[in-house]
Amino acid sequence: MDFNDTPEEAAFRARVKEFLAANAARRAPGSAEGYRSSQSAPGALERAKDWQARKHSAGFAGITWPQEWGGRGGSPIEQVIYNQEEAAYAVPRGFFEIGLGMCIPTVCGWGTAEQRQRFAPPALAGSEIWCQLFSEPAGGSDLAGLRTRAERSGDDWIINGQKIWTSGAHYSDYGILVARSDPGMPKHKGLTFFFLSMKTPGVDIRPIRQISGHSHFNEVFFTDVRIPDSQRLGAVGAGWQVALTTLMNERLAVGDAPGPDFREIFDLARRIELDDGPAIRNAAVRDQLAQWYVKTQGLKYTRFRTMTRLSRGETPGPEASIGKLVGASKLQEIAAFGMDLMEMGGIISDPSVMPAEALFQQALLYSPALRIAGGSDEILRNIIAERVLGLPADLRVDKDVPFNRLPTGRR
Repeated sequence: MDFNDTPEEAAFRARVKEFLAANAARRAPGSAEGYRSSQSAPGALERAKDWQARKHSAGFAGITWPQEWGGRGGSPIEQVIYNQEEAAYAVPRGFFEIGLGMCIPTVCGWGTAEQRQRFAPPALAGSEIWCQLFSEPAGGSDLAGLRTRAERSGDDWIINGQKIWTSGAHYSDYGILVARSDPGMPKHKGLTFFFLSMKTPGVDIRPIRQISGHSHFNEVFFTDVRIPDSQRLGAVGAGWQVALTTLMNERLAVGDAPGPDFREIFDLARRIELDDGPAIRNAAVRDQLAQWYVKTQGLKYTRFRTMTRLSRGETPGPEASIGKLVGASKLQEIAAFGMDLMEMGGIISDPSVMPAEALFQQALLYSPALRIAGGSDEILRNIIAERVLGLPADLRVDKDVPFNRLPTGRR
């Protein structure tokens, strides 16, 4: 691993720092700003669109995308450098990651030149937002088990079914959708992939109320939704291959867990007083801190390996799955431990009176979802076992069985 910027990378980092210093405010040490999800705050969407537009105008949106799509035409390591520098600033987040990280790369990879030119620039500029219509109530972590139907009707497709946990569907302009077009084929082979306007007649979006009080994701129902065949991506029945493009991009887009991280729990331990003195001097607390420090360093060096491969023009391997598997569980542990340190005060979630602006309280509510979204712990362990350790693949007894012959629990 090479920890140093090349001269070209150092020059690019300097330009990024200059842009951020002129256009954004630094996140204060110990502040939850930059970690806390603020999508529900008044005016959050408008602020996010304004920030995305400024990034685009300065050439820092779609850094690796070709210039003809509205991007910078830069290298993957330049994107990494930008992300590193922006992480220190309190800028709007949470609205464009799915569209720019997963949806648009899929449209660009499988769509026509006209579709790339139509949809990529507005998404990069922040004027259009995309969502991902994949998960279904009966599918669990098995995406290929989806039941939403796509039936051909002349030059159109008629879609009926339901998706769930669709982040941002309520404010998105477009979405990507995978549906079952041939139930007589094995589950991975009878799928077809589309994109559509979320304002299409027959699309019903119902926000899901979360335990945190927010509604960031939704149920989406499709009732005789008509999609032109011109909005199909890939061949009929080849939707799984298109979906893999989305899933591979998803590993990089959602791999890192948000805070609180080691820095925040270490700062809290220095400030909290226990019965026997400062928490930082307690042997049990110090043991936990040491374990999280080791994990944090391990994740950092794993990311450095990815950065080194990107800098050399190579394709990253499955290490993003390692980062998400370890990082998501570590976040959940840190959130719970932070609240335990606050003892009875840990139940208070008022950010104006609690340490770190109640970041630990918020994280306790959203952290379990991160062990499911973007690949559950079990799925990630399979990926690591098969692709990193070279262990035998899981037995898949339904691999060659037609989907309409799979048991559903009914006799």
